[in-house]
Amino acid sequence: MTKIRIAVQKSGRLNEDSLRILKDCGISIDNGKDQLKATARNFPLEVFYLRNGDIPQYLRDGVVDIAIIGENVLVEKGSDISIAQKLGFSRCRVSLAVPKSVKYNSIQDLQGKRIATSYPNTVKKYLEEQGVSSEMHIINGSVEIAPNIGLADAICDIVSSGSTLFKNNLKEVEVILKSEAVLAVSPNISEECREILEKLLFRIKSVLQGRQNKYVLLNAPNQKLDEIINILPGMRSPTVLPLAQEGWSSVHSVIQSNTFWEVIDQLKQAGAEGILVCPIEKMVI
Repeated sequence: MTKIRIAVQKSGRLNEDSLRILKDCGISIDNGKDQLKATARNFPLEVFYLRNGDIPQYLRDGVVDIAIIGENVLVEKGSDISIAQKLGFSRCRVSLAVPKSVKYNSIQDLQGKRIATSYPNTVKKYLEEQGVSSEMHIINGSVEIAPNIGLADAICDIVSSGSTLFKNNLKEVEVILKSEAVLAVSPNISEECREILEKLLFRIKSVLQGRQNKYVLLNAPNQKLDEIINILPGMRSPTVLPLAQEGWSSVHSVIQSNTFWEVIDQLKQAGAEGILVCPIEKMVI
């Protein structure tokens, strides 16, 4: 039986989030401690636990068919590899930073300067687009220390909260790209595995839709229903059911998570009462 081979990061936050989304897709994986390969019990899938930076080459060589990987790694090492789906977690940015004591006006201030980074291809392309030429120092890990020991004038690294920069007396001055976890596909994937990929993508999209929305139930006076329905368009239109109390209805709908509080405020102002909010496990549209 054909199985699709998926690579995930061997350890770290991306590993945890990758396994979580597979679990939310109903896929049970038998993986023990320090295991480098595992098989799913109820889906034709094998999981390979690999170093993040090695994954693009494994995809390119066809050792694995798909991978959950940071978009920033693909930009740096696998720009020829296609992305099937952005996954919405492990968000970060690749940014340039300089010491806090340095006055910074524009990217032109880095002309002729030394930049320490683990992302030389990404930095080089960005600087070329800006018409800036700098000297590159390639460092794997602990990039933030480079300006403090006189190795570089600036750094380029991934930034999430910015706390690591702050602790090392650095300030973020340019965002080169924004990144999140993606599902990447090998250029050598077989037709049989592509069919399995389509089934997996269907499940992933249903999980992501659920994460991006909330299910809302509320009570509304009938004379306010039109106003409330205009606030709550839902997937097609809200479900409206009569309550035992005359003149009132129960309204059921879906709200996008990123606009949730704004919509709730509008509903309260429109006369909605007894608002209940539930998470959505999966959402098939």
